[in-house]
Amino acid sequence: MSLLMSVSGIRGVVGRTFTAQTVRRAAAGFVAALKASGATSGGAPRIVAARDSRPSGEGFLANTVGALAACGCEVHCLGIVSTPCAAAHVRRTRAAGGMILTASHNPPEYNGVKFITADGAAPDAATAARILDFVCAAEDVPSTATPMIDPSAAQEAIRSHVADVLACVDVARIRSRAFHVVLDSVCGAGGEEGAALLTALGCRVTHLHADPTGIFPHPPEPLEANLGELCETVLRVDAHVGFAQDPDADRLALVDERGVYIGEEYTLALAARNVARTRTGVFAANLSTSRMIDDVAAATPGCRVERSAVGEANVVEAMRRTGAILGGEGNGGVIDPRVGWTRDSLVAMAQVLDLLAAAGTSLSSQGSLMPAYAIVKHKVELPGEGSGPVLERVRARFKGERINDLDGLRIDRADAWVHVRASNTEPILRFIAEAPTRATAESLIGEALQAL
Repeated sequence: MSLLMSVSGIRGVVGRTFTAQTVRRAAAGFVAALKASGATSGGAPRIVAARDSRPSGEGFLANTVGALAACGCEVHCLGIVSTPCAAAHVRRTRAAGGMILTASHNPPEYNGVKFITADGAAPDAATAARILDFVCAAEDVPSTATPMIDPSAAQEAIRSHVADVLACVDVARIRSRAFHVVLDSVCGAGGEEGAALLTALGCRVTHLHADPTGIFPHPPEPLEANLGELCETVLRVDAHVGFAQDPDADRLALVDERGVYIGEEYTLALAARNVARTRTGVFAANLSTSRMIDDVAAATPGCRVERSAVGEANVVEAMRRTGAILGGEGNGGVIDPRVGWTRDSLVAMAQVLDLLAAAGTSLSSQGSLMPAYAIVKHKVELPGEGSGPVLERVRARFKGERINDLDGLRIDRADAWVHVRASNTEPILRFIAEAPTRATAESLIGEALQAL
């Protein structure tokens, strides 16, 4: 497969499409883009560098730091921290930007780069395109420095991140519930931060796969098929809730007290329900996110939902444009602008626990209050002809129906929808449908698949 370059950054297979030269050129191009935009304000630009726990990341981080230094940057190297922690550190320290070595939920043979702008956010589509243009034009640069990870800076970044999350919830009320939480950190970057947050919230923590070895004990995407151990452990230890992070800790999936995986789609909806208890305003979500968030907004006078294209940067753009109080995606990503402009599993954990503490109920009870929808997700390898012709055939098949073409094609019916789009991070086409029954959702997927 080829190197994937999109609004979400750069990803590829280690040693094949993603190499040390890839990250050195990415660093050189990123610095050139920052200088061209005037974001560096003269002098040596300060750049935050960090990584997730993938074993390949150590060498890639060294090459990144060395290339940034060769380009005249002052580099703050945090080592292994979560993506939301590193992004928040960029904003907090007024750095010119950040580079995070991560392939998020992709399989272990992948690695990648996420670029962060000075305000601690992923670049918007136009800025990302400019950065990638500079990256493509960049020459390789020598790696001239050995990365010096500053443990005190990393610990301060983690402490500050946790403190910002705690400031958004009723800590005393959560502590009074003495929740027992099982946390599966998949040997990724978020284990230390997740445990620190839960401990500060007075939780008893049973921690699975806490060490950041990057040797994933199961496929790293927090899907039901991958979380059997978490479900079994929640039931065995009689925990109140189970949380599953992805490798860079920007997504969170939920398991209820019965050991039942209730999914990623509920994460944003429950966080929104909690925020709506005390605040009103706009919730921003992408086109592939469950309509549960629309139901939360409809039940709360003064709330509404703004939809965006898929991709964290697109959700953030919608949040900024509308002054949203919360945003996110149906993959378990929750964005609270009081904490930062990135999806954040710690924000999601705190908001869910705050909701359970305020309601005095269980996670299964909260889940049962949501309307019953079935969401079906399907993916196929991107055809050689690309996504364009396929989408045109989908459009023709659903001619006369309500179609949104902001990002791929979303077809809305009275009580159901289907969304077809090319992935930003993998060479695949995604088909997502939601309906009152699984059979209806699968039927919608089947209709769309006929366009292949």
